[in-house]
Amino acid sequence: MSSALARFALSAYRWVGLCLYPVMRPYLAIRAAKGKEERGRRRERFGHASIERPAGPLVWFHAASVGETNALLPLIREVRRRGINVLLTTGTVTSARVARERLGETVIHQYVPLDLKPTVSRFLDHWHPDLAVMAESEIWPMTILELGARHIAQVLVNGRMSDRSFQRWKKRPAIADALFEKFALVVAQSEVDAERFRALGALPVIVTGNLKVETDAPPYDPAVLAGYLGQLGERKTWAAISTFEGEEAAAGSVHRALRERTGLLTIIVPRHPERSDAIEEALVAKGLKVARRTRNDPLTADTDIFLGDTIGEMGLYLRMTEIAFVGRSLFGEGGQNPLEPAMLGCAVLSGPNVQNFRESYQRLAKSGSAKMVRDVEMLAKGVGYLLSHADMRNKMIEAGHDTVQEMRGALADTIRGLEPYLNPLTVKARLHPREM
Repeated sequence: MSSALARFALSAYRWVGLCLYPVMRPYLAIRAAKGKEERGRRRERFGHASIERPAGPLVWFHAASVGETNALLPLIREVRRRGINVLLTTGTVTSARVARERLGETVIHQYVPLDLKPTVSRFLDHWHPDLAVMAESEIWPMTILELGARHIAQVLVNGRMSDRSFQRWKKRPAIADALFEKFALVVAQSEVDAERFRALGALPVIVTGNLKVETDAPPYDPAVLAGYLGQLGERKTWAAISTFEGEEAAAGSVHRALRERTGLLTIIVPRHPERSDAIEEALVAKGLKVARRTRNDPLTADTDIFLGDTIGEMGLYLRMTEIAFVGRSLFGEGGQNPLEPAMLGCAVLSGPNVQNFRESYQRLAKSGSAKMVRDVEMLAKGVGYLLSHADMRNKMIEAGHDTVQEMRGALADTIRGLEPYLNPLTVKARLHPREM
C-alpha cells in the first residue's frame, strides 16, 4: 500500500467515525444497561471532562483494562513523586475501580474518549497534556494522529505486539508506518516485541522487560482470607484462574477425577464474572456443589467448587492455594498473565496457547516454576501430582519467586528511557504549586 493510499485509508477511518458518531450514544446506553459503562460518566467517553485541568504540567496515561492499569501503577507513582499531575484514562468499569482503590485522589481518572475526531479533539482541547503514555498495545489511529498534529510527544510503554496483531499490521505497512512513526519512543517488553515495532516503523525502540513484574502483589482482606482458611481446615485446594469458556468445565472434570482421593476444593475464577450464572448452572448439572463469593456462601465439607465471581479479589483467591492453572490457554487463545500466581507462591500450570505472554512463560518454564499441559487429562495428572508431592510443589513455588525477582528492573529502565520527556516537566512542576 502506498503512502497516498494510507492517507486515504486514515481519512476514510476519520469519516467513518464521524458517520458513526450519532449512534454512539445509544450504543453506550446499551453498554451501561449491561454494567459495562458507568451511567453517570458516559459524557467522558465523548471527551467531556468531569473535572477542571490542574495548573502545571500534566502527563496523560492510558490503560485499556485491569492488567494494563496495574502495570502502570509504579510508573504513575514515580511521576507523581516528581510533582507532575497525572491524568489516567481507562476503558472499563473494572479498571476504573482498580485505579480508584489503588491510587485514590492522587491522580485524575477519566474514561478514555472514543477514537473519533470530535471526541478526541474535545478531550485534548480540555486537558492539553504535555506527554501521552500508552500501555502495551493501545494503537488508536485518531488519537495518535490528533496527538501528532498537536506535537504532543507520545510514548508506548510495556509495549507488546501479539502474533496476530503483527500479521495484521504487516498487511498494511504504509498505514502502520504512518501511525507508529508518530511515537517518540516505544518501550518494549522483549526483543521479539521490539523487532516487530521496528519493522512497523517505530523508532526509537528500547527493551526494558515487563512492568507487570514491578507491581505490588494484588491486595486482599486478611479477615476474609482467615475466615475461608478456617472453613477449609486441612482440605487441599487448587485454582483455575482467568478462565475462558470451556476451561471452567475442564476444571470441573479435573475436580471430579481427583476429589475422592484428595478431599479437594477447586477454586474457579472466570475472566468475565458476568458468565458466573451459566458457569454455576453447568457445574451443578455435573453433580458438583458450588459456593459463590458474591453470595458469601460458606465452604462446607461437601462444597466442590468455590466460584470466585468478584472483581479485584485475585489476591484472595491465590492466597487460598499453592497450585494455579492460568486460563485462556487450554481452550482460549493468547494466555493470561502468569506472574501474579508466581509472585504469590503458586506452582503454575498452563495450556499451550500463551502467545501473548510468551516471554514470561519461557522464563518461568526454564526455571521449572511453570509446566505446560496439552489437554484436560494432562491437567488432571499435573494437579494430582502437585497435590500429592509437596517437594515438587515447593520447588516450583521457590523457583517462581526467584524468577520474578530476577525479572525485575523494568521500572528503572522505563523511567530512564522517559527521562528526556519527564525532566523538563519536573522542572516545570517546581514553578507551579502542587494542586493534587
